[in-house]
Amino acid sequence: MQINSSMNLNIASFQKELGVKPLYTQKVEGDELKELKQKVFENAHAFTFSLSVSQANVVSQQSSSEDDFQKQYKEFQKMLDDIGYKGKKITELSQDEAKALVSEDGFFGIKRTSKRIADFVIQGAKGDEKLLRAGLEGIQQGFEEAEKLWGEKLPDISYKTIDAAKEMIQKEMAKLGYSIIDQNV
Repeated sequence: MQINSSMNLNIASFQKELGVKPLYTQKVEGDELKELKQKVFENAHAFTFSLSVSQANVVSQQSSSEDDFQKQYKEFQKMLDDIGYKGKKITELSQDEAKALVSEDGFFGIKRTSKRIADFVIQGAKGDEKLLRAGLEGIQQGFEEAEKLWGEKLPDISYKTIDAAKEMIQKEMAKLGYSIIDQNV
């Protein structure tokens, strides 16, 4: 399953599609675990990529050609709908309204965006250490891909957001008794 901007990011359907066993009543092993780890990685990667690019777009409001812009804008609006953004269209925001969206408590601010990313990984992993690690790796690679797409350094808010998301996942791992240092490295 690949996540793209035209998909609904619903954890329950993600778990159902992958056959995630609620409450760990059945043990996941072997190829099934490997496949599940790969899916968590891919989805965390795609989710982080989308949110990082979206956050950067709100900060800069940059565009390319008119046709590219229209296509990217439709995809962007769909992704905003998928993550629950119900505010004014990004292209219609005043400078003050855009600043409010990326403010500390704004929809695209560090707190709320990092929480969406971390919750996506934590809820998808259901407490499994390997899945949490795959999610961490996925968000890092998704962020790196967003940097490449952006073509230059992303806005500072994006770096702070990804760091906060990783910290939340690491805190969850520590709470579950897992070392935040990957022993496989």
